[in-house]
Amino acid sequence: MAPRILAAAVALALFAAPPTALANDLPPPAQTAGIAIPAGQIEKAVEALDGIIESAMRETGVPGLAVAVVRRDEVLFAKGYGVRKAGEEGAVDTDTVFQLASLSKPVGATVVAKQVGEGLVDWDTRMSEILPWFRLSNPESTALLTVGDLYAHRSGLPDHAGDDLEDLGYPQKVILEQLRHLKTGPFRLQYAYTNFGLTAAAEAVAGVAGKDWATLSEEAIYKPLGMEHTSSRLGDFLARGNRVYNHMRGDDGWEVLFQRDPDPQSPAGGVSASVNDMAKWMRMVLGNGAFEGRQIVEAAALLPALSPQSVSGHPAVPAARAGFYGYGFGVGVSPAGRVMISHSGAFALGAATNFIMIPSADIGIVVLSNAQPIGLVEGISMSFMDLVQFGEIQRDWLAMYPVLFGPMLDPFGKLAGKEAPEDAKPAREFESYTGTFANAYFGNLTVEEADGGLTMKVEGTKSSFPLQHWTGDEFIFRPLNENAMKGSISSVRFSMDGERAKAVQVEYFDAFNDGAFVRK
Repeated sequence: MAPRILAAAVALALFAAPPTALANDLPPPAQTAGIAIPAGQIEKAVEALDGIIESAMRETGVPGLAVAVVRRDEVLFAKGYGVRKAGEEGAVDTDTVFQLASLSKPVGATVVAKQVGEGLVDWDTRMSEILPWFRLSNPESTALLTVGDLYAHRSGLPDHAGDDLEDLGYPQKVILEQLRHLKTGPFRLQYAYTNFGLTAAAEAVAGVAGKDWATLSEEAIYKPLGMEHTSSRLGDFLARGNRVYNHMRGDDGWEVLFQRDPDPQSPAGGVSASVNDMAKWMRMVLGNGAFEGRQIVEAAALLPALSPQSVSGHPAVPAARAGFYGYGFGVGVSPAGRVMISHSGAFALGAATNFIMIPSADIGIVVLSNAQPIGLVEGISMSFMDLVQFGEIQRDWLAMYPVLFGPMLDPFGKLAGKEAPEDAKPAREFESYTGTFANAYFGNLTVEEADGGLTMKVEGTKSSFPLQHWTGDEFIFRPLNENAMKGSISSVRFSMDGERAKAVQVEYFDAFNDGAFVRK
């Protein structure tokens, strides 16, 4: 160890522990919160929760919600609100099943931690050893890449890499293989949230176990905890009688428009569960892997997942706190000086979920909803945790979060909300634009004449987009999916070589500056 690093390590040890602890080789004292929680304050917070939820439901009109609070190994609160489907009578109860969206990541992280504790893999196991066909564009990064790197979102893959391929309908393995074509950022030096990077790690672990991911999850976590209404398969969710429908906000209120299929990214977004089941899972996490006297996950294997592994949010000013990400868990420090472990889940097509746990207070809350993300679930959780820590709500979270979440639901595209120009230049003969155009990441794009116009198809998928002329050699199409809300407009601009298109640039496919398709 270099002298300066050694000196810094000694200084840190002296700061963390008193001399007697060092002399006696005892562990340093546990972290002490800045603000104590008086006796009875948590109970008062629980008493206030029902009123907070009822008020928020009235204000937002969200169709259905389920909430649970656990402390130590006890459920303090569990209740369903509203209906499973707008316009129908089926009420939400504590066994109603919701799609968890990205709450699947921490749930899946405990599945991996179970395998780590049993010695099957380690968080530092290299992906090249257990999933050799999975590669990044950078060979040096590929050689060093570990399960933990992908679970901490520090692989160098760009933000949400692969989600666009999922929207087009590609199967999971194709998506994971195509990630090798994306330019990567600095390895282990930056945080970029990637559903399919994490999915690759989880699938690799499942492969070592000799099982598919959904089966491994059942055997490792769901069955041992008695999570009878939990699954990592969409088919299981759809087959349940007591389940919610996903809602989007329309002109006439909340509507059931789509059913999100997250199976391709099941470890990252495909879990469905009831709030009763999630309460059991939180009790296990707060118990350092133990549940009702049984050690489900080894504490030493779980701890890294609950510990900072990458900086997910850099402070905007020196006085601000940083945000961190563990292995599938968000990790931060509250204004009360208490570690908070959390995660949110969101399907723009109609689901929003959140949990927060404060280990030093042995308290956790989970909120599940059947409506697209508007900040409601986070607002409820944070309001409750303010009451737990301070005895009063510190800020209007239920008003603040909708402002933060608003841009998530904005239409996509530079032309969104615009009308075609009145002085539009005419298009060429349609045959000038037809043909097959190739892109290493997206595959082949075929443009052909159909129904008196042009249609754009992605080979190997069912995706087909009718093109509408805009001006000159520019056309548009209107995507509508998880990453493109109603009103989205994507530009499709052809580059010409004489009277024949030599390339086409698709705005919707250009998130990573790789949306150019060249004629084959």
